[in-house]
Amino acid sequence: MNGKNALGAALVVIGGLMVMKFLGIHLGWIVGLLMPFILIGLGVVGVRNNSKVVGAILIVVGGLMLLPKLFGLLSLLIALALIVAGVAMFKNRQNRV
Repeated sequence: MNGKNALGAALVVIGGLMVMKFLGIHLGWIVGLLMPFILIGLGVVGVRNNSKVVGAILIVVGGLMLLPKLFGLLSLLIALALIVAGVAMFKNRQNRV
């Protein structure tokens, strides 16, 4: 794909998103979720193509953008670990008596 085709495709996507927003269809959460993965993917491609500094920067920025989205999952895992630890302590106490 040459530069003009890529620019045309980008303009169509941006225009389509603007029309969808005008019609009341909001897809911002999807774009916000996909953007970190896109940056990480571009960073991996950059590292493989011997552009290690730019690739590493894109991977770090994508990872930092992804951290708040993973906070809910991390909180759930911590809560489950606390519950399992509490149940294990409770069972050990009952076995001693």
